[in-house]
Amino acid sequence: MTVEAGPTSAPPAPLTQRQEARRRRILAATHQLACEGGFDAVQMREVAEEAGVALGTLYRYFPSKIHLLVATMQDRLEHLHTTLRRRPPSTDDPAARVAETLMRAFRALQRDPHLADAMIRALTFADRSVSREVDEVSRRTTAIILDAMTASPTATPTPPTPAQLSAVRVIEHTWHATLITWLSGRASIAQVKTDIETACRLLTPPPPLQPRPRPDH
Repeated sequence: MTVEAGPTSAPPAPLTQRQEARRRRILAATHQLACEGGFDAVQMREVAEEAGVALGTLYRYFPSKIHLLVATMQDRLEHLHTTLRRRPPSTDDPAARVAETLMRAFRALQRDPHLADAMIRALTFADRSVSREVDEVSRRTTAIILDAMTASPTATPTPPTPAQLSAVRVIEHTWHATLITWLSGRASIAQVKTDIETACRLLTPPPPLQPRPRPDH
């Protein structure tokens, strides 16, 4: 597949208020086009027209549609994270909290399947030139999981152990994989829920081994 791209750019300098407003318009236009027609509907020229910016200006902000859609996913995850923080799960079980949080995030993406498909396809097609944006998506996903894991309504938060951080990485991979299988029609919502809950059980430490009773002589 040919990816529509402009010249590559260095990491952007901090944006002025006016530049940030322009960037928000670009992301909003991308969101609208992706919701209506998915990945193929997001063309750089159409995004520029919808956002009211010159095509050259758009390329200075986002060198390709892949950069644009991955940035849109980062923006959606930030919005989800804010929403989830307002209404965290009420259970004390870390595994159950993470599973509930990820299913809420999944259902939010489910409401706009064309948008979800466009963003996931962009992540799949992303090459090294988009590594910074992809890393931001991964960091945001990890932050959502860690927040859910540590935000117990009664217990004092404790830093995650190395084993828990490893489990978080597995959970993150599972969540992305279940999105792909659901979007491709190869998994039902029930299957997605089961897979996410199974992965989240890695956060629950196994019970301590009981010593074997010594045989009587």
